[in-house]
Amino acid sequence: MTHALAPFVVALSPYELGPSAHRGLPSSTITVTIPESDAVEIAWLERAEPAQRFSAAVAGLHLDAAELRQQGGRRGVWLTLSPLGAGALLGVPASDLSGQIADLADVSPAMAHLPEQLAACRSWPQRRTLVENALLTGWARHQRHAGGRDARAALKALSSTTRVEEAAGLLGCSRRHLSSTVRAALGVTPKEYQRLLRFENARGALATAARTETISLATIAAQSGFADQAHFTREWRAMAGSTPTEWLRTEGLAA
Repeated sequence: MTHALAPFVVALSPYELGPSAHRGLPSSTITVTIPESDAVEIAWLERAEPAQRFSAAVAGLHLDAAELRQQGGRRGVWLTLSPLGAGALLGVPASDLSGQIADLADVSPAMAHLPEQLAACRSWPQRRTLVENALLTGWARHQRHAGGRDARAALKALSSTTRVEEAAGLLGCSRRHLSSTVRAALGVTPKEYQRLLRFENARGALATAARTETISLATIAAQSGFADQAHFTREWRAMAGSTPTEWLRTEGLAA
């Protein structure tokens, strides 16, 4: 990853979906799904909205789960961006994408060619280079939208504490000012952003515990900042559409 992209690209990796639906969970990042062939179909689990088809999809910050399906060829590229990376690389602030999924061609028309060009690549290094070059071109065009110092400081403070009041104290500003800064940058409240961080941490801890066969929901809840195991389970059901144990089975991480 080049120096210019490193602050904004969290992950860039190949994927291959199985025949069943993949569940897209809430996270603190902007997710870009770029199929090599065939459109990807995405539906929100708990919303009364029909599934939509995208040649490539950009998902903003969201606090509920979605399901992804890709017929025919099921391979492609996952790209996750930091919240400020949406403006810096795609030219659209994360606040404009909050709670929704849009086609990459609409968000960043200059990247509309990526699905077709990915299909023509013969190897992962070629695909990775193709996407990185597109992102570098985006950076050259949109770096002025990378987010100001206040937004960067706000996200750093919210990531370092579990309470919004404490984050405001670290910044030396009022809670109202912090809320205004975060809403303008991300489209979610500071409390919602911290919910996403806590859920994300718990998801990583749960997957790691499953792989090492050391699952203790009470321990994961405590380490991730939940009041107790019941609170953890309620929050997981609200944000993932299932219990932690059900999610592990769906992901093939538990018997």
